[in-house]
Amino acid sequence: MQIAPKGELARNNTALPKAMTLIEALPWLERFHGKTVVIKFGGNAMVDESLKAAFAQDVVFLRYAGLHPVVVHGGGPQISAQLDKLGLESSFTNGLRVTTPETMDVVRMVLAGQVQRDLVGLLNEHGPFAIGMTGEDAHTMTAVKRYAVVDGEQVDIGLVGEIVNVEAGAVKALIADGRIPVISSIARGSDGHVYNVNADTAASALASALGAEMLVVLTDVEGLYADWPESDDVISQLNAGELEAILPDLASGMLPKMEGCLRAVRSGVGTARVLDGRVPHSLLLEIFTDEGIGTMVVPDDDAAVLGGLA
Repeated sequence: MQIAPKGELARNNTALPKAMTLIEALPWLERFHGKTVVIKFGGNAMVDESLKAAFAQDVVFLRYAGLHPVVVHGGGPQISAQLDKLGLESSFTNGLRVTTPETMDVVRMVLAGQVQRDLVGLLNEHGPFAIGMTGEDAHTMTAVKRYAVVDGEQVDIGLVGEIVNVEAGAVKALIADGRIPVISSIARGSDGHVYNVNADTAASALASALGAEMLVVLTDVEGLYADWPESDDVISQLNAGELEAILPDLASGMLPKMEGCLRAVRSGVGTARVLDGRVPHSLLLEIFTDEGIGTMVVPDDDAAVLGGLA
């Protein structure tokens, strides 16, 4: 029997690129094994069925790879659709949904009864991992009433809240049991009211309370643009001080995301990343490849990090 030369075997092995891809992930697997990653699920990924399925696959992959994923979600498009269906007016002030008691009933119903259940179901197609909860459960998140500011004046926008405390014990217990917590961005106040909370800020607060290695925010843009709308160049990495300096110039949609990233890294979270959720498997591309995608925020005293961590 004639044996092909070693080099020819390698050339003929069409599976070799797959092995190289797996090897490329090894440093990141070593670095993040056993670490907690908080992921804010939002944007187009929430309404596109194929992107939702890809996201669920990514999160379960993280779980099997030895990381501890925690998902925090909102549901703006779904809430608006249900309000329209019920004939309830929906308005925004400074990017915040004016939330009447009737609107809050719909917010709770949609987030905890629809969006969360759909995501839990997708994750659990791969195993008995995901468990849904809201910020109300076990006093996980406590909020106070938040006001919008218009022309320097406070404006009452109803049952919109700001997180003031996180009790992460219930989430930590789920993680220790090998589960994937899926948390709706609703919180109860000490005044007895239930508040609608921005999911970006809720994810940031939870990441800080958990001492997470990473906060990942999925959105509908490629990352933080260096000079939008003049240029579509994405900033690959910046530190907390650099981010703080440009916050006043950011668009209203990006502002809460980048504020959450800033608070997270200044509260002990290792890095915060903003990714394009319209890209299938963007989560895995960012964490496990040398190039990475999106924008990463690092603490002030961190040096540049190589590869997919940069």
